[in-house]
Amino acid sequence: MAEIQEKSGGKGGKKGKKLSTRIDLTPMVDLGFLLITFFIFTTTMAKPKTMEINMPVDKDKVEEKDKNKVKDYTAMTILLSKEHRVYYYTGIADDPMNPPDVKVTYFQNKNGIRDAVIALKKRVYEERNNGAPGHNPTDEPVILIKPAENSEYTDMVNILDEMQINGITTYALIDITSVDKDFITATEAANAGATQ
Repeated sequence: MAEIQEKSGGKGGKKGKKLSTRIDLTPMVDLGFLLITFFIFTTTMAKPKTMEINMPVDKDKVEEKDKNKVKDYTAMTILLSKEHRVYYYTGIADDPMNPPDVKVTYFQNKNGIRDAVIALKKRVYEERNNGAPGHNPTDEPVILIKPAENSEYTDMVNILDEMQINGITTYALIDITSVDKDFITATEAANAGATQ
């Protein structure tokens, strides 16, 4: 790296050897370019992992009164609870005198929430294609996801994965209501009574 050059004396007499040092910076430049190249490659390879969320696009004009209207036969509500329990019911459940049939399941391969979502999707497509009154040929399944305070973050990620896996394009994360908490409590009490 450092190079020592000797210079001989001047014209006449003998003088002592004068040594000068010169530093060769070529290897330092090479090292600098190697480091720059390394950091450029590592930053482009380490992309942040994000989840895509499909936002609604206004393809057709919808009247103001029908904008937020969900049809009863297309709706499913999923309630995430403690110990990875998933409660779900179909329909809107807006009649307090006629509570929905709340079922409990888990994130499992057989008879799990995926099977319930697939069954909803199949039923919606069959009903809309039959041309029943009030059924639009463009109706899609709508899923409302309501995590409870005692649910875990992994359950929310798992249910969002299920939406992607099953091709559900219309879903929403909503705060759980006290009515939904009552549904969970009543279902737990009914299941406890059935097992005893």
